[in-house]
Amino acid sequence: MKDSNCAYCMGGVLLAGFGIPVCDLRVSELILFKEQSKPGRVIVAYKDHVSELVNISQEQRNLFVEDVCQAANALHKAFHPDKVNYGAYGDTGCHLHMHLVPKYRGGDEWGGVFRMNPGKVFLSDMEYEEMIRRIKENL
Repeated sequence: MKDSNCAYCMGGVLLAGFGIPVCDLRVSELILFKEQSKPGRVIVAYKDHVSELVNISQEQRNLFVEDVCQAANALHKAFHPDKVNYGAYGDTGCHLHMHLVPKYRGGDEWGGVFRMNPGKVFLSDMEYEEMIRRIKENL
């Protein structure tokens, strides 16, 4: 099931406003968040347009959580954060997804809740490509 107004469902220009596709996982798509004030921040978006974890079967839920863990492991290996925060929101875009936000001691917002899109750090295409390469190399 897809929603034609949903960036995670439609990709393309809608997704390009905030993210860059990295790869498909078991039941999800891994997306690099363009705003990189927390180096390595990604989104794991479920393949179908559902709103809640309770809207999918236990088997699909387990696979989704495995996708989140696989992505988090890759972030730890590629970027060596001190902590990865996990955020599941979606009250404005009701598509099941999770933000994985690497946090670094002494870095931006260490010890506090991250802002969804602080608009501070955007990279060149080459820098995004390098981040994606590092993530894929560690999946």
